[in-house]
Amino acid sequence: MERNYWLFKSEPSTYSFDDLLKEGSATWDGVRNYKARNYMKNEMKVGDLVFYYHSSCEEPGIVGIAEVIKEAIPDDSQFDPKSEYYDPGSNPENPRWWMVTIRAVEKFPRLVSLKELRNTPGLEEMVILQKGNRLSITPVKRKEWEIIRSLATKKF
Repeated sequence: MERNYWLFKSEPSTYSFDDLLKEGSATWDGVRNYKARNYMKNEMKVGDLVFYYHSSCEEPGIVGIAEVIKEAIPDDSQFDPKSEYYDPGSNPENPRWWMVTIRAVEKFPRLVSLKELRNTPGLEEMVILQKGNRLSITPVKRKEWEIIRSLATKKF
């Protein structure tokens, strides 16, 4: 099976990998960036693998792996006036925002830090490491995936 690889960012104070482990699976709702939305809507398939990255915290980095278990459906938070992700311009007949469902696969034995990613040969072109990148969802090349997987189990 040909699969894609992704990196999803989440602030651990909002929704951590441990939260995902506890719940087993979660919809990736609340994404309000068109490029990230298009990745979910047009490119993600069941079986794609995801690096789970903790951002906006003391030590940002990749903490585990999740898997896409349900392809994109309309993000219902866009229609809920009580939701912080409510979008009054979105229409149920032609939804603007989409979400996939992921499940936790594996928590890494250690965090692969942003600093470590920046200093690892072979990861120089990784989207998350590019100046000015603010996307919450980015594609990961297979070669990058393999390098990071080996970093996660590396003992120091």
